[in-house]
Amino acid sequence: MIKKIASSWVLFFIVGLTAAFFMLSQAELQAEDRPSTAEKEKISSEAVLSGDGLAFAFIAAMGAVGLSCLASSYALGRIGSAALGAMSEKPELGGRALIFLGLAEGIAIYGLIVAIMILTKI
Repeated sequence: MIKKIASSWVLFFIVGLTAAFFMLSQAELQAEDRPSTAEKEKISSEAVLSGDGLAFAFIAAMGAVGLSCLASSYALGRIGSAALGAMSEKPELGGRALIFLGLAEGIAIYGLIVAIMILTKI
């Protein structure tokens, strides 16, 4: 059991590093297409991010979605197992358990909303 959990964390870490590497390389490619100073003065009302700022925005969005989904899956696992145990003794508790499962699923949805808000500011 411990080895399975440790291997899943290692896999999560490797996937996160790979995604961060690709996001940083994309940010460097987009940094080459930055506008000149005259164009920057024209677009003074909009925020123009440099390559580092763009990379950090992508990493923040990735972290918001990844960590919220990780927390949501942990909560769903705990609540789901407790709900199944309770429903085996009292089947009428199924409706109440669904409410708590929906609240735990909301964590992932909030993370997705935060990531969308971060990415629309770019």
